[in-house]
Amino acid sequence: MDPNLLYWKAEGQSFLRRLKIWVNLLNPTLLLSSDVSSNHCSDPILWDEWKIPDVYLVILLPAFIYLISQVVASLLPHSTVKPALFWQFLLQSYSAGFNYANRNSSSEQGYNISLKQLLLITGTVSYTTCAGALPQIFINRLGLRSSAVQTFFRSILPIPLSATLAFFNVLTVRSEESETGIQVFDHNGNPVGMSKAAGEKAVWETALSRAALFGMTAAVPNLLVLLMKRVRPFQRNSLLVAPLRHISTALVLGLMIPVSFSLFPQLGTIKREQLEEELQAAAIGRHLFYHRGL
Repeated sequence: MDPNLLYWKAEGQSFLRRLKIWVNLLNPTLLLSSDVSSNHCSDPILWDEWKIPDVYLVILLPAFIYLISQVVASLLPHSTVKPALFWQFLLQSYSAGFNYANRNSSSEQGYNISLKQLLLITGTVSYTTCAGALPQIFINRLGLRSSAVQTFFRSILPIPLSATLAFFNVLTVRSEESETGIQVFDHNGNPVGMSKAAGEKAVWETALSRAALFGMTAAVPNLLVLLMKRVRPFQRNSLLVAPLRHISTALVLGLMIPVSFSLFPQLGTIKREQLEEELQAAAIGRHLFYHRGL
């Protein structure tokens, strides 16, 4: 079994422990340190095994800073359809790329993306981009002017819509894992075979965690803005609403990223009886393990 998976097996079975690990990994103060592993991370084994100091400053944190900017922009109440489509395209493209890059690729022989997968990702991005802009499309094309109706489309509808699109994005981009299966391991870390049931469980868990991430990120700022609009200072000065929305969105997203990553173990477990019949005969023990992906 991969050293990373062995680490998660030993350290990542508790939600609070997983949350602590991800908070350490995504600590923004690491950008200010030249020695990230010794000064800021309480899990030096994790840093040594994952080789994170070599790539952290270049990839991990800048990627999440970029994500925060895209989420904030996509949740803004736009005046026309074009900017809504533009920001949704950037967000959904990023999400699809992230989901594909962090999939379980144990069934793949090489690193070249197949034509089928490329078409699937393209279709996913196109569909989710248009669906994400639906509130603005309805407002503009139907000429909705009622404040109550606009409040519904701008503040209420984006909450379940964001969660559903995030769920759908993971489900479609990583559908190959359910079709071809992923590697499962016994308690000793020995590979048992490829399981479609484990692949489906891994994709489903990841999709749920992503829905929780984007659903909560859309819910808290929108509901907070609706509440603050009833407060007198915000009624007198509407310019206060924009920074409140931006700051709360960035804050909630930043807090929810490690929480969503921690909802399910990186090294998931599946009962022996849930596996395919041919794997049940070869499996040892009541539970087997699989890499969920991110």
